[in-house]
Amino acid sequence: VVFDRGPFVSFANCGLPYYVGNVIADERRLLVASPELFRERFNIDVHTHSEAISVDLGHRSIRVRDVNSDDVRTEHYDVLVLAPGAAPIRPALPGIDLPGVFAVRDIPDSRRIRAWITDRHARTAIVIGGGFIGLEMVENLMHRGIAVTVLEQAPQLMPAMDPEMAEPIRAHLASKGVTVYLGDGLAGIESDRDNSLVVT
Repeated sequence: VVFDRGPFVSFANCGLPYYVGNVIADERRLLVASPELFRERFNIDVHTHSEAISVDLGHRSIRVRDVNSDDVRTEHYDVLVLAPGAAPIRPALPGIDLPGVFAVRDIPDSRRIRAWITDRHARTAIVIGGGFIGLEMVENLMHRGIAVTVLEQAPQLMPAMDPEMAEPIRAHLASKGVTVYLGDGLAGIESDRDNSLVVT
């Protein structure tokens, strides 16, 4: 039995930026497997929208909250595996929770970004982080006609690469009109009078 508080059991997270960019137009193409497939193929019972809220080791049980109804139930286990995954880094900086500041972690995140771009007729964007996901977001925001700036705290894009390999990436982005700031971290975000954001 698997419990997941999110709405999807398996999705192509590497495709999220391409969904934002409308390269992948149909959200269903991001879905890899359904709870039904897990049940039929692997004999795994998946419960989505189900958050494990406590563990009772003595009674070998967990309490599970249905995120839609807030109903709580107890489930018993023989073996317990904790696999909560990761959460996006949201540094404790001024303005980090303002409307228009997004993380890209799952399909609902992508939906919120797409809606913001459409509803606000977004023309500019700042991407914090020049790693794989950040650069895929740059590509896809540009695909939607948005002018993009990248802010990377490390002295190069793609910090996991050797500097000699990262420099051509920076040069390519510059040739496409992307503004890149290296060795420069996020200090804070403020809301401007026109409901845009000012990033320091």
